[in-house]
Amino acid sequence: MPRIDVNALRADTPGCANVTHLNNAGSALPPTVVTDTMVAHLRREEQVGGYEAHAEARDRVAGVYASVAQLVNAPVEHVALVESATVAWDRGLQAIAFSDPLAPGDRMLVSGSEYASNVLPLLQLARRTGASVEVIPDGEDGAVDLDALDAMLDEQVRIVSINHAPSQNGLVNDVVGVGDVLRRHGSPAWYLVDACQSAGQLPVDMGRIGCDVLSATGRKFLRGPRATGFLVVSQRMLDDLEPFPADLHAATWTGLDTYELAQGAARFESWEKAYAALLGMGAAIDYALGCGIEAISERIGALAARARSGLAAVPGVIVRDRGSVQSGIITIRVDDAAGIVAGLRARGINTSLSTPDYSQIDFGRDHALGLVRISPHAYNTEDEIDMMVAAVAELCR
Repeated sequence: MPRIDVNALRADTPGCANVTHLNNAGSALPPTVVTDTMVAHLRREEQVGGYEAHAEARDRVAGVYASVAQLVNAPVEHVALVESATVAWDRGLQAIAFSDPLAPGDRMLVSGSEYASNVLPLLQLARRTGASVEVIPDGEDGAVDLDALDAMLDEQVRIVSINHAPSQNGLVNDVVGVGDVLRRHGSPAWYLVDACQSAGQLPVDMGRIGCDVLSATGRKFLRGPRATGFLVVSQRMLDDLEPFPADLHAATWTGLDTYELAQGAARFESWEKAYAALLGMGAAIDYALGCGIEAISERIGALAARARSGLAAVPGVIVRDRGSVQSGIITIRVDDAAGIVAGLRARGINTSLSTPDYSQIDFGRDHALGLVRISPHAYNTEDEIDMMVAAVAELCR
């Protein structure tokens, strides 16, 4: 496994000279190659026109699909490029709702740490169809309890939605284990995995997970631009479901009342795309692959462990993270979370504030009104972690 050259990463990341960026679970600092790739394409659009610049870059755009496929171990024809992780997840759900509608008595299972943007559309479906949304209990470590899931499965379970790395409690759900449980049961449920926070900081293997929908963003640990994301679908999704609504990219209007869907996951896309941004995401993925995802994961994990240890020793700070396997997302409970985030920002340290509307189920466990979320990346240093801990201690006095 290659080792991370932290100095090289920082040299490739101009933002490191300006801030201590510990908000990578929000939006990471991009390496120069990402910005340069985007600007170069925009300049080409300026010079020859948007359609023409896209035509010139067609092979490079195709390379982005290949990079995503390599990142998550999936066939390239199963990859769709979209505007965000939320759009990706929604496009998968829309296909299920349109082609395999839910009915009264149907059940949708979610993890207790599920993100609001995933639960809200399921609640909408439940309200309209008479189906129900149920929470899979946590195990002793806080992650999804696989035995509890096993006991809940029956023919009425139509959707299982799990986030790989929750945004607000530091744990890593066993998405491979969930897939194994579903396969052992021969469950007909559609399996949706939100890899928004795991892509770029943890190995993600769709072939091993066996999910039907995998959604992710470019802007977080992958270090790509905002308004980029990708959807990866199973062969079953392509065989059995029809995305809705389709446009002239997703389908071809073949006659007055006939149409044909595009081949592969292109049917989940829309015609209009921000190609400069998507090329930037491709550059970010290639950069991460060049560093080695396992090496990145090891580096992030070491920094997160250092942060948790240091913060746990600060009076007035409760490290809230759970899970026998933990991600690079550290969450702490303090008396004034918003004030701590603002105080750190004033010191040039970027973190973020998590609030109950992000995950009502998880926040309801201890009635937290706000949490400070700290998320290092491989380009951060041990000194930056220690400086953050010292700043939190000072602000908590």
